[in-house]
Amino acid sequence: MIKPSAFKPAWWLPGPHLQTLWPVIRRRRPVLKMRQERIELPDGDFLDMAWLGDNTGPTVLILHGLEGSIRSHYAGALMHALNVQGFNTLFMHFRGCSGEPNRLPRGYHSGETGDLDYVVNLIGERLGSAVDAAIAFSLGGNVLLKWLGERGADCPLKTAIAVSVPFLLSDSATRMNQGLSRYYQAHLMKSMKRSYREKFSRIPSPLSVNVDQLQSFREFDEQITAPLHGFNGAEDYYAKSSSRQYLGRITVPTLILHARDDPFMWPHTVPTDEELSNAVTLELSERGGHVGFVSGPLPWRPRYWLEQRIIEHLEGML
Repeated sequence: MIKPSAFKPAWWLPGPHLQTLWPVIRRRRPVLKMRQERIELPDGDFLDMAWLGDNTGPTVLILHGLEGSIRSHYAGALMHALNVQGFNTLFMHFRGCSGEPNRLPRGYHSGETGDLDYVVNLIGERLGSAVDAAIAFSLGGNVLLKWLGERGADCPLKTAIAVSVPFLLSDSATRMNQGLSRYYQAHLMKSMKRSYREKFSRIPSPLSVNVDQLQSFREFDEQITAPLHGFNGAEDYYAKSSSRQYLGRITVPTLILHARDDPFMWPHTVPTDEELSNAVTLELSERGGHVGFVSGPLPWRPRYWLEQRIIEHLEGML
């Protein structure tokens, strides 16, 4: 079901770019006493996790976006807000995103659901009960929705929330190479190139590529993401990894929060009502940018609506 969002954007942040950039640049990151954990994976690699909470409340897993981490503007703030409400939160870094390169040539990508599946099962076994909910942003949202569709009726979660999801990866790659969206592409590409150079200064690269010459997501995915992860080029990677085709298979109550003006994709990238299963609700706002959704009447008193809506949904479901 697609329904209008209740989000009302701040008048002083008109347009998608100010909504997107304000929390990145202006929001303070809370200082949290989190418990760090390294999980060893069956293939010899590792994932770094961060825990916040006393394990008495419902357990919520959080996934970040492309080149994100616990330092992302939404991460610590959301963990703090959930902790105040009595939730036990677990932040999962994708491979190589915690500040230390992962051990293997392969890394993470928009369709890699194996690590998420492993973590959910492992934590469930450790706690003696399933992880209650998952929240994911941008690339992480694509991973989460794809995984929910793959698991179908066998999914252990009680509910899930995905924010600002690039439902069609090819669309997103095209959009990010046009207009002002190239600013975000350049920023993320700089980080991706740095990560590539740092990792392959420690281990041999199986690829023969000059990473400094790559200028777009599509070029990076064609020459690096696809060959490192077994795809036959960027378009094969996009086609197989895009989450939109999995939405009809989701059986867990799932909330998707999205803005039509998201500068990381097109308005027509958003799925239609017919593509959503009965378990999926897409709350669509006309404005909000990419993981922005800033409201409030005054610039010195911004309200971060995403956290309010996420907590409202979790309290209703859990």
